Amino acid sequence: MAALLIVIYIVFVSLGLPDSLFGVSWPVVHTDFGMPESFASVYSIITGICTGGVSFVAGKLLRKFGTAKVTLFSTLLTAIALLGISLSPNIIVMMICSVILGYGAGAIDTGLNNFVSLHFEARHMNWLHCCWGLGVTVSPLIMSGFLSEEAGSWRGGYRVVALLQLTITAVILFSLKKWEKVEKNAKEETPEENAGGGKLFDLLKIKGVIPSILSMGLYCGMEFTLGTWGATYAVNTFLIAPDEAAKWVSLYYGGIMAGRIIAGFASIKFSDKTLIRGGIITAFAGILIFALPLGKLSLLGFLLIGIGFGPIFPSILHSVPERFGKTYSADLTGYHMGGAYGIGFFIQLIYGFTATATTFAITPFMLIALCIGVFTSNETALRKLRKKFS
Repeated sequence: MAALLIVIYIVFVSLGLPDSLFGVSWPVVHTDFGMPESFASVYSIITGICTGGVSFVAGKLLRKFGTAKVTLFSTLLTAIALLGISLSPNIIVMMICSVILGYGAGAIDTGLNNFVSLHFEARHMNWLHCCWGLGVTVSPLIMSGFLSEEAGSWRGGYRVVALLQLTITAVILFSLKKWEKVEKNAKEETPEENAGGGKLFDLLKIKGVIPSILSMGLYCGMEFTLGTWGATYAVNTFLIAPDEAAKWVSLYYGGIMAGRIIAGFASIKFSDKTLIRGGIITAFAGILIFALPLGKLSLLGFLLIGIGFGPIFPSILHSVPERFGKTYSADLTGYHMGGAYGIGFFIQLIYGFTATATTFAITPFMLIALCIGVFTSNETALRKLRKKFS
């Protein structure tokens, strides 16, 4: 199990690598392709629909092919898509490649999160998502090197990450038997946990499911908005260069990574419920710093927001089998992720058009409203669960 866990850590790094590339490169990409800044929202929501759409059917794919094969194929798909983006002659080709990227990422995300929530403890879920944080922290740094005037083009950043994805695909290929052994043993020991999938609307009727999905969706709205628009916000509001803005966004993702390291240790003593609440409160404090009139120094809020964001997503996902049972955990994990991506990208779409049409100064106030929404919907889910078991 230890060797497999190391492989899964590496795969989680690969999951994060592509996620922050678009946001930090967009200030240059939109100029190269002659597109308005606001088009980033359209672009991102198309990718998000693909990612979320796959999440809704991921339960069936995982039962039919197993987590290992789905992860292998999907990682290869993301590598091909990233290479295609780097070679795109226009925005249309780039969007087609991003659709492929979305399909690959959605399948990996659901498969790995369900696999870890079933077979590993909460601390591993946080540390694995910390590896995702490592991926999204490293890729803006890679891209910033290519965005500098001396380096030349954003395309090189995509190519480097595509090569890293291909390397990780090879790691998964050589570890297939270890994945399959774990899944085979699980089926033999607890066959009821691997039953066929339930119907979508029947599962959504389970008490607490909808507000739980909503809490993840509102959280993703914050995370996606800062990931996609954080660099553009910094460039427009504080008139800094794109490569410097990319480094500020890297600080945000570094905060997420640090938050998940801390949460991994904290989960030994504290429950998922406590970690989620603590993360929301910490993120709210970071958003308040973001809103203060400190000039460029207010961007230090990126770090505290990231630390707060750290435990929220992995802790909600890890709690799915505990909250709603293991029988349909693959389906419910997929529904959580599909619904979260859909809500998150819709929020980001509305923000993008609103901010570009008015001012990016609305950003901190929108984040405050969303953070309150995450807290409220999560507490509603917990209250419904208490009533369910009382």
